[in-house]
This record gives sequence, C-alpha cells and structure tokens, in this order.
Amino acid sequence: METIRSGGQLIVDALRIHGVETAFGVPGESYLAVLDALHDSDIRFIINRQEGGAAFMADAYGKMTGKPGICFVTRGPGATNASIGIHTAYQDSTPMIVFIGQVGNDFVEREAFQEIDYRRMFGQMAKWVAQIDRADRVPEMVARAFQIATSGRPGPVVLALPEDMLVQEVSVSDTRRYQPVQAHASPSQLAQFSTMLAAARKPVVILGGSDWNATSCEQILAFARKQQLPLSCAFRFQDLVPNTDPQYIGDVGIGINPKLAQRIRESDLVIAIGPRLGEMTTSGYTLLEAPVPKQKLIHIHSDTLELGRVYQADLMINSGMQEIAAALAALPVISENPVWSGSMHEARAELLAWQAEPAIFAKENAPLNLWQMVQELQKQLPADTIVTNGAGNYATWAHRYFRYGGFRTQLAPTSGAMGYSVPSGVAAKIIAPERTVVTFAGDGEFLMNGQELATAAQYQAGVIVIVFNNGMYGTIRMHQEREFPARVSGTQLENPDFAALARAFGGHGETVATTDAFGPALARAVEFTREHKKPALIELQYDGNLITPGASLMAIREQAIASGK
Repeated sequence: METIRSGGQLIVDALRIHGVETAFGVPGESYLAVLDALHDSDIRFIINRQEGGAAFMADAYGKMTGKPGICFVTRGPGATNASIGIHTAYQDSTPMIVFIGQVGNDFVEREAFQEIDYRRMFGQMAKWVAQIDRADRVPEMVARAFQIATSGRPGPVVLALPEDMLVQEVSVSDTRRYQPVQAHASPSQLAQFSTMLAAARKPVVILGGSDWNATSCEQILAFARKQQLPLSCAFRFQDLVPNTDPQYIGDVGIGINPKLAQRIRESDLVIAIGPRLGEMTTSGYTLLEAPVPKQKLIHIHSDTLELGRVYQADLMINSGMQEIAAALAALPVISENPVWSGSMHEARAELLAWQAEPAIFAKENAPLNLWQMVQELQKQLPADTIVTNGAGNYATWAHRYFRYGGFRTQLAPTSGAMGYSVPSGVAAKIIAPERTVVTFAGDGEFLMNGQELATAAQYQAGVIVIVFNNGMYGTIRMHQEREFPARVSGTQLENPDFAALARAFGGHGETVATTDAFGPALARAVEFTREHKKPALIELQYDGNLITPGASLMAIREQAIASGK
C-alpha cells in the first residue's frame, strides 16, 4: 500500500523494513527530516560526540552482529570525520551503511556551504557511493545499499541525502527486506580440496575475514578436529577459535611467534579460509612468496576480486564463510592416522611457551608487570568477555597474551586505525549490555576518541577502559629508534590525569603503577560498572622503555647504533 511520505520518513521506514534497531551518529541540520522521522520510530539513535567515534561504533556493530552498522553524519566536516570509520570498515570487510546529509539539488556543483562530491571522496574506500536525488527512489536505493553491504565481501556503502529530497513528499511502495547472497564451493572444488589435503604432510589452516557467525565458527572447529588440523587466525581475527582449544596454534599477524612463522614457511599446504592475505597477515608478503608461493595454497574468499589478487593459489574457491564452513564440516575423515597430527601438538606447545611470562620483566625489574596484568584480567573476567583495542604497541599485550573465548570476543581494526578502542568498547557494551567489555587503549590513542566516554555515560554502557600510559606514541618511537637511534622527535607526550578525566565523565577512575595494585583496582572497576552502569577507567603508569615483550627501547637503540645507523 502506498502512502504519501517525505524522503526523511522513507529513509526511516526503509531502515525498519531491513531490521535496523540501532543507529549511531552526530546530528546535523542537513538531515533534520530524518531526525524528525526517528522521533516516532522504535530505532534507537545513539548520539555520539564526534563522527569518527560514530563510524567506529557502526563498524563495531557490524562486526558483532553481521548486520550493517548504520551511521548518520552531516555534510562536509561530518563526512570527513566519519571517513576513518568507513576506511576501517572497507579494509576489515565490515558491513556498514553511512548516510550523509548533502546540500540541496538546487545548490549542487556551486561549492555551496560544506558541499563535497561524495562519489569522488569515498570512491576508493566504499563498495558503493550514491546520492538519492529523488524521494521516490529511497526504498530502491536503500535496499540496494543493504544488499551490497552484506553480499560477497561485506563492506561499507555511502548514501548522500540532499536536503530538498528529504522534505519532498511522494507516494511510493516499500521494498522487501534484503537477502545477502554468497557463493558456494562446487562439488569438484571440494573434491580437489580433499585430494590436496590427503597428499599434504604439513598443512596449516589460517582463518580470517568477516561473514562468520557462531555456527560457522563451531563448524570450522569441528572440521579441524575431524581432520586433526592445526588452526591459526589472521591478524585481529583471533576470536574465530576459542584460544584454549587444542587445535589453536596462534595468530598470524604483527609480532607473530617466530616458530609459527617458520611452520607456515615450511608447510606444504596452507589453507587460507577467509583472510585477504594482506601485508599484516603475511608478515609483509614474506610468509608466502608472491605471486606463486612455494607452499601449495588453497585460498577461500567471499570476493572473486581478492582471489588471485596477490597470490596465485593452487585452488581458489569463491565462497561465503558460513557456506564453506558447513561444506567442510560435512567432509568425511581424510585420513584415520594423519601424519601431521603430531606436529599440531608441537605447535600448540610452542604457542603456550610463546605466551609465557617474557624475560624482559625479570631483566628490567619493572614495578608494573604487564604480563601479570593480562593474567589478572583472565582470572577475574568471564570467558565471553569482549576485548577491544585500537592501534599501538600496547595492543601486543592483548594479542599475544590474552586468550580469547571464542566468536566475537575481540574487536580490533585490521586497518590499523588509532582511535578505535573507546568507541568500539562503548558500542560493544551498548549492543551486549549483559557481557563484560574491556578496552585496551594507548595514551596517545585514547585521546583520539576518548570523548565517547560521554556516550558511555549517557547510555549506561559500563565499559572498562585500561589506558597504557607510557608518555609517547610508542610504535612510532620504536621505529624511530630502529631507524634514527637516539634522535627522539615528535613522539613525546605530556598526558592529562586519565583517571580524573574518567571521573569528570561520571565514571570511575584509578591510577595503577604496581603489579599488586592492579587486581584490586580491576575488581573495583568491575563492581562499579555493574552497580552504576557507567564506564570505569584504570590508568597504567609504566616504564616506556618496556616497549615490547621482546626488547626494550634502549636495546633497540643500542642495536641500531651497533649496526651503523
């Protein structure tokens, strides 16, 4: 049945048809008609304090739910602020739809106030960018946006909304709800897969990418158990497998366990299910040689354009993750006594040794032991705790030492975007208020989107934020010491009192400088978030010289000087 509705009302009605319950954004006069339509809808509109935070929250929503994260921002500055989240969603293959206010059609191409051509601006960081110039095309174009964002390789879509279109009234029918479409492996491909696996002596599986759900993760684990295969996870996809499972042998990303890296190099069959096999996962394209790896390679991905892009695999399968997981779980046992089963147990033992307390703490005699801090988190928090982080060396303590409990216990940007930690943590707590959420944030990284603690307070999101305060942009300083030793420039930071800042937002804040003080502080933070449903922050003050688990800054400097730099 057709009724006369404004473009703004049509936008909101379309969102409801496609199952949207939550949207994130910063208000703007360029889409007032949408805000007015949201007033009478049952869609929860989370008001953010900066568009970068809103876009990161939408990305976190897309990762957690598998449904497109919805973000509304105003034109010009609002769109440019949101671009970091759009880029992250593109590189992370996260379904997202960003609606951007736009100047009216009567002002277009005059460089009107805050006017930008979004097709040109976002053309290389979104799956589709369009402008809805006519209100009667809103249902069609919004349906297409959902279809594109979720089909094949998921990703972000950008829709611009001219002001005059949003107030235009038209009579138009609604669409049906979107239906994501994914490819499947053919019987002949599955037969070739089985033949290659049967011939292998040292196979390794690398899991990654998006479009997984709890069921497909269980199916891929069942497949690995049946075939007695070792499972590793690509950069920042460590939650696809419970890290306590005997099949799990570690993460393939920045700071990879050297023994795991060697296993992959020496493998005679690498089975990559889902990852793009980009720079971070391949250690700068060194674990696998490009374009033809020495190892036999099976690459399974949801995007045909990704297959053969860098590596010419021996078998390339275009399939969604849920589809391939079900197909592989249904395969019969390849070998009753696989020759590789013993090496899987060795690889698991190597992982546990890699996660043991690093010698740097005994050597440096540091007051605050960051390894012990992670052990305390593991001890006090439930297995389904969600851990989020942005970019920085501090994330090593989460990636290497925290044992993720399974599907959707990790939220982190494969794009390496700083500022992701706090928004993603707040979003996770809003989406799943019953679960414990802990955010790892660097001192420099926290202040890029720390304002979203106000959003946490407003929406009763009791996230626990741990700020690693070492007074520097640590990753850049580390590289600086390697390339230009003893020439510190542009990486020092003078920080505020982070604990006091948290209290100013209405949350709980503490400062910890010793190992013994962390456990009680964590217990108080957990209790505060449960009782008050507000954020809690623990500031860790520690020696910035302890830059990585394997080497101090001074050791890196000395090595660089000795090499003649």
